[in-house]
Amino acid sequence: MKADVSEAGAGWSDSRIIKALDTSVSMVYRVRKQLVEEGFEAVLSRKQRATPGVARIFDGEKEAKLIALACSKPPKGRARWTLRLLEKKVVELKIVDRASDSTIGRTLKKTFSSPTADSAGSFRRRPIPRS
Repeated sequence: MKADVSEAGAGWSDSRIIKALDTSVSMVYRVRKQLVEEGFEAVLSRKQRATPGVARIFDGEKEAKLIALACSKPPKGRARWTLRLLEKKVVELKIVDRASDSTIGRTLKKTFSSPTADSAGSFRRRPIPRS
């Protein structure tokens, strides 16, 4: 709307809009194009997804079991859990039907209590900060 030229006066330049709204050239272009092609309501409302989102593999209960497993003692002969070991174990324990090591990593990464990954992709407990 700031770009609109009307009886009220000249519209803002793209650079002024970008600076005022802290956005990008492409965003201004996309919004202007959508406004012209689809109308004002389309710009203000969220676009419906063309395909439904993929269901999460780990719900709260399964995620809790994964975290407990990752924080538990690693298998015999191992110093720590790796993503691949966790991937195999969650399927073996029938926590989930299948999961990739990257899904395991993302799930653990988003939890505050997750172990910290080192460069080899394995996990260790986080040290508790002392106040």
